[in-house]
Formats: sequence, structure tokens, C-alpha cells
Amino acid sequence: MNRKVLLLEPNYKNKFPPIGLMKLATYFKLRGDDVVFYKGDLNEFVLHSIADDCVNKLTSIDSTIDWRLCADKIVKYIKYRKKEYLDQIGLDNSKFAILLYPWLEEFKNQYHKGTWKKHPKWDWVGVTTLFTFYWDITVETINFAKLLVKDPKNIMVGGVLASIQPRELEKETGIKPHVGILGTSIHNAKEGQTPDIDPDNEYIIDSLPLDYSILDEIDYKYPDNNAYFSYSTRGCIRKCPFCAVPILEPKYSDFLPLHKRIEQTRRYFGEQQNLLLMDNNVLASSHLTDIIEDIKSCGFTKGSKFQEQNLYNLTIRNLRIHLNDRAYTRKGFHLLEMLNTSKRLTPKEKETIYQLREEYGLLTLETCTRESLIKSYRLFCSYFDKTEKKSSNGGRLRYVDFNQGVDARLFNESRVALLSEIPIRPLRIAFDNIKTASEYTKAIKLSVSKGMKDFSNYLLYNFDDEPIDLYRRLRINVDLCEQLGVSIYSFPMKYHPIRGEHSHDRDYIGKHWNRKYIRAVQAILNATKGKIGKGVSFFEKAFGKNEDEYLELLIMPETFLIFRFFFEHLGYTQEWRAAFRDLNDEERNEILPIIYKNDFNHIESLTDNPRLLNVLKYYKNYRKEIADHNSELYKQKKEFESKSIRLLYGINR
Repeated sequence: MNRKVLLLEPNYKNKFPPIGLMKLATYFKLRGDDVVFYKGDLNEFVLHSIADDCVNKLTSIDSTIDWRLCADKIVKYIKYRKKEYLDQIGLDNSKFAILLYPWLEEFKNQYHKGTWKKHPKWDWVGVTTLFTFYWDITVETINFAKLLVKDPKNIMVGGVLASIQPRELEKETGIKPHVGILGTSIHNAKEGQTPDIDPDNEYIIDSLPLDYSILDEIDYKYPDNNAYFSYSTRGCIRKCPFCAVPILEPKYSDFLPLHKRIEQTRRYFGEQQNLLLMDNNVLASSHLTDIIEDIKSCGFTKGSKFQEQNLYNLTIRNLRIHLNDRAYTRKGFHLLEMLNTSKRLTPKEKETIYQLREEYGLLTLETCTRESLIKSYRLFCSYFDKTEKKSSNGGRLRYVDFNQGVDARLFNESRVALLSEIPIRPLRIAFDNIKTASEYTKAIKLSVSKGMKDFSNYLLYNFDDEPIDLYRRLRINVDLCEQLGVSIYSFPMKYHPIRGEHSHDRDYIGKHWNRKYIRAVQAILNATKGKIGKGVSFFEKAFGKNEDEYLELLIMPETFLIFRFFFEHLGYTQEWRAAFRDLNDEERNEILPIIYKNDFNHIESLTDNPRLLNVLKYYKNYRKEIADHNSELYKQKKEFESKSIRLLYGINR
């Protein structure tokens, strides 16, 4: 008997799709189970599930009316209980109306009274987890999953947080998480081991290809898409104390062939532009030559290009073969929606498209069905052909991205030569510690000598580093950009502990850092959109021309950092700087601990020294005044912005 399987990702913001759930989707479908993926408001998920049941029940009573065409009104009535939505459903059009009304009320009550909890419909529920600071929303999702599954024993919780803090999660939810990867089948189970999920499981789930179709089942759009997601290795030879990889992937596997998985993805889900590999230390592999050849065999060679394909044709094909009706029905609906905004179609054509969508019930997602999409396919083909982008130069360039970064300490001539054979962009080289500066600089220069010019890295801070170390690493990158004529994007990344106090929030302060320094760096990064690229003048304005200026920026009032040019224009920044520099050593020793705490809600209570208060007055929260349309500061800022725009465009008035 087919199981009803639900795969859940908590509704946090994240860049990458849940690779583990995509593999699980493949596993359950191979076994013939019905699979649904969801990420979003779980109450909305329940609402639409109840509405679907309602449509099915109304259809079973009176199949002469297509109740699916009223599904959007049914959802609104169940949710809001308003008579206007009830009237729009049109139950009175049925000769069985006397039977339909009680059932509609029953489904409405299921939602509002919570009686749906008495009749869970899912046989198996899987919940993925990510960072430990997503603790609250993860626990909330797991507890909600317990309401959805018939037997809580059939809930599996896995992923990063689950593997790092399994005991804490079990204590909080009553569900024992799965730790690590899903790598056990009946073929490799050791004595005392049981295969993952099912006792007769023949598959190494972690090695299965990803089911990309499930990503079209949800509204959430991952920022990094249009790529093949995979691994060519697993694990890492390092045991960095800040890293979770040794827990998640304790064994280093130095070659996982890609070609077969990529080909299967291409066949069923369409061509993807880029290849995003999640390897944690690919350069440690003794099979690096094989990995590079494998990548090239997948179509990722220097100068290779991606040609946009007709997604409408792919969507209808997959609906016809029932690859994932839920996903591709939603995909088809959204593709039809996009026709309305196409600049390649005339108003008359868009009017015709609207009328056709109305005729086939394709105007709302709730009323859109697989059958109506297939039936109307040929009516929309020509419009998609007209809007399809034809590239005269063969398409867009394709890139390979080892997204987790490569290890600068493992760079040598032969390894870099191999990397240069594929279109890597950017090459991400880890730079987590100033002590590795020489190895890092050597790795950059070696890569440049082999023709690579686009780089990126994460710079860990707030761990055991000194605050000045962050400036020095950023300065190294900026200087390398100038010296070598390359592009290096730096992404400072604040350390969060994976265990212990503050592992469930973002409030951890490293032993050499303080709350004010952390807020200052975050304020600067907000202005630079989280990254620092090439350009000495830009960097020096953001982080200071030298180390002394950087350290001064760290203690500068936060609003002076956020609205840098405005407060300099007013002269407030200069006044604060003069007042602070006028303090003697004893006074500075007294005021700095106050500033480090970064709590200025009651400045007058922080000290009774008038000279210190003269400095601290600049730490008030000016943002409220800036946002107040009646304040003088708001008017001054508007005038400053207007003047800046006039100067930018050379307007003299």
C-alpha cells in the first residue's frame, strides 16, 4: 500500500534548497509512495489540505458540477467564514444543495475548531533542520509535524541542527533525530545496524539523485537556483573546532561520480545553467583528476554555454507522465501568469490569453488542474514560442562553484592547474584565520597565474580572533585586487557556537569582541550589502584608511555609521570625534566599557561625569527622529538627499 509522505522544511530564510529532502523524495517515489513537500505557514498548509478534501467531498455528492473551479472561494470561506464567499461557491446550483451545505460547514469547523487533528492523514513525515540559531522555528515545525502524522514513530528529523544537538532536540520534542547522512541499506548494513527508514531499503539514500520537482511545490524561491546541486566528495580531513562537518560527515569520501546523477536530472527536470558543488574539502581528494574529468563530462568545460529551454513544454510533458502533478500544475500556472507581464506580447494577445485562462479555470492556483493544463496546451504554445528568448551568441556562460570553499593550505601547481581546466566562478578560498595569510596569498597568486580572476571567500570573525584581524584580512584582499587586477569578494561571517549557551540565538560574543564591535561591523556590512569587493577608496570609507581609523569606527555611534555621509554633513560625527579625543586616558578607560556594552537607552544613568556624558549624548537613537516626518532631523536629511541627487546629476538649483 502506498504511503502518504510529507517532507517539511521550517519556514526560515535560506539560500540553498534542502538537498536531503530532495533525496528522500526520490527514495519514496522509487518505492511508489505519494510525496508532498512543503515550506511555509503550516496553518495555510492545513487550510488548503482541508479545502482539497472539501472539493473532493462535494464532487462525490454531485459530480455534474466542477467544484474545483470554486476551490479559491472554498478556501476563502473556510478561512474567513464570510457569507459573500459562501454565496460565490454556488451550492444552490446543485440539486443536492441540502446535502452540500452541512459538509461545507463540517470542513469549516475542522479548520477553526481544530478537529482535523483527530484524523491525521500522513503515514510518514520528514523534517529537515539547518542552523542551531533556528532552534525555535525548528522545534515549532517538529511539534506541528506530530499533529500531522498518524504515528509519531514515523517522524524523522535530520540535518545540521539534528546532528549537532540530537539529545537537546529529543528532550524538547520527544522525537529522536537521525544523526549524519542516510548511508545504510540492506546491502551495506553492518551487524546490529538497520537500513535507513525501511527494513528492506535497497538504496543508499545519500547517493540518490535529487528530485528537483519538489521545489515547484512551494512558493518560497531559493536565491541560488538554476543549478545542479551535488557533491563530488563528502567530509573533510580537517577538524576545525568551529565547524559541524566532522559531525555531519565524519568519514571522508574522496570521489562520488557526478555524471549519472547530472544526466538523470537533465532528462527529467531540464538543463540547469551552473554546477554548484557542496564539497567541504575537494582539494584533499586523491582523485582530483577524476573529479575534474567527471565535471567536464557533464558539460562544464571552459567556454561552455547554457541555452534557455522551453519550460512550458517540459512542464506539460512531466504532467503527462505524472512525474509530479502537484509541482508541475503549480509550475504551469505560474508560467501562464508570466505571459501577462511579457513585453513581447501585444495587449490584444494578453487579452486573448486571459480569456483562455478564464475558460479553462486557469486564473487562480486553486482552480488550476493538471487536466486543464494538458487540455489547453496547444492554445498557449505559440505565445510561449513568441516569448522564448533566443540567444544569438549560443547562450549564457556556465560556471562551476565549489560553494563551501577550497583549502588554501592544499594549493600547489598541479591542483591549481586541474582547477583551471573547468569554468570555476568564483573560486572560493577559505580565509578564516589571519595566521593562514601567507598560504592564502600564495593560493590567490597561484590561481591568478593559471588564469583565474574571480574569487570569493568567507571571513570568520567573533571566534578566537582579535577584532583587528578582520580588518587585516579585508585589507589583504583589497590590496591583492589592486596588485593582481582581479576581483575578490569578501563576506565577513559572524561566528555562532553550535553547542552550549547562545547556540539557539545570535547573541554570542567572542572572547576578544564586545557587543558594540559586533553591532558596528554589522552596521558597516548593512551598508555594503554584506560584501566587500575591489576598490581601495570604497573599502577605506567603509572600514577605515588604517587600523586606527577602523578601531575608531568600531566605537562610533551606530547611527553615525549607518547614515555616514549625512551625519558628517551635519558635523555631528566631527563633534563626537573631538569630544572623545579630548578625554584623558583615565576618562577613556572609564567610558570604553560603557560603550562596549552598547546599551544607551538611559544615557544619563550611565555616569555622572559631565565630560563623559558630553560624549555619550551622541549615542542616542537618532533613527526615531530621522523616521519622524515632523522632526527637524527628518527635514534636514531630505534636504541633504535632494542636494546629493542634484550634485550627482549636475543639476544647479
